[in-house]
Amino acid sequence: MIVLSFIPGLSLSFIYTDLSYFLTTVKGLSIVFTGTVITVMGVSMVVASIPFGILADRYGRRKFVVIGNVLASVTLASFALTENPGILLLAAVVEGTTEAAFAAAGTALLAEKAGEQSRTAAYSLSSFLSNIAWGLSGFAIPLVLVFEVFGFDVGQAHVVLYLILAALSLAITPFLFRISESKTSAKAKGLREFVPRKSRGVLVKYLITSILIALGAGLFVPLMTQWFTLRFAVPDTVSGPVIGVSGFLIAAFGLYAPNLARRFGLVRAIVLTQSLSMIFMVAVPLSPTFALAGVTYIIRTLMMNVAGPLGTSLIMGLVAEDERGAAAGISAALWRLPNSISTVVGSSMMLAGLLGLPFYIASVLYAVSISMFWVLFKGSKPPEEIRKGDLVG
Repeated sequence: MIVLSFIPGLSLSFIYTDLSYFLTTVKGLSIVFTGTVITVMGVSMVVASIPFGILADRYGRRKFVVIGNVLASVTLASFALTENPGILLLAAVVEGTTEAAFAAAGTALLAEKAGEQSRTAAYSLSSFLSNIAWGLSGFAIPLVLVFEVFGFDVGQAHVVLYLILAALSLAITPFLFRISESKTSAKAKGLREFVPRKSRGVLVKYLITSILIALGAGLFVPLMTQWFTLRFAVPDTVSGPVIGVSGFLIAAFGLYAPNLARRFGLVRAIVLTQSLSMIFMVAVPLSPTFALAGVTYIIRTLMMNVAGPLGTSLIMGLVAEDERGAAAGISAALWRLPNSISTVVGSSMMLAGLLGLPFYIASVLYAVSISMFWVLFKGSKPPEEIRKGDLVG
């Protein structure tokens, strides 16, 4: 399951790595419209995540993983082949549905197959391949230069690259049907039984903190290729590999995440890595050169995303097993909504020439979130830490 998720992960990563540059600089649309497209992606993801999570718990999580993969292919092709604003917004809706399927069904299915003792390691391995995909998406962008050698102009070369990735994603669909899953979730009666009432308290605390992180990240993360263009006048063929390097490093260090969890405990490890990332986030807009800004951004992204699989493992360990699909859907939805809304705000700041402001506001939101997370979760331990005799407490 983890290996097969690599290609869909590459498709989704490519959208978030290059779309802001592709729509704005290559297709000539405004950066505010591009921010709106990303917002629509998030809103549709929010709308689809909760019902997808509930339905996946009932009717089978693998089905929704397959649906997500097919829709990922459709989305990439749609972004490539049209400049019509209405169709682009419709493609954004489809992309959000894709994210919902993977976030709700895929997260819960992986927890089911890994078991309690291997859950953190499984999410770390999944994060490893996801970040390799993120890195490759950045390094894939310079392929447009190769296509230009064969006579394509810059717009056509981007289209060819998008279509190749869409075809690769679609090609792995038959293999997804080979993933097995438990049949126990189909035994329950009625949709109300799938609303995570038993895990409500844990979810509320987790969502309070993750929403603040989402608001901060949305101000600049989906817009970085365009931000580098505005700040240092570099194209996506230059800034894309910088983002790609961050993906590779996150993948490498992410494999160490289970060791951090064993040494410090999940909660302490999350707080430590996120706090370090905030220092470098403030330094990005203060960097005088593209090289320094790129290195600083890589370190920021590395420290922040090492905590990703730890947070996923924590919440999947604390919620009830039969509510994991719904919990994953709700968590993903209520992360993406503020993240997408703030992207419009961030793009507007960049349009106004306030290139440092998104980072400074985000740093304040991160600081508040990390502090609240520690207060709310410092006494929480997933089952595997409790069963080990509280060795990390």
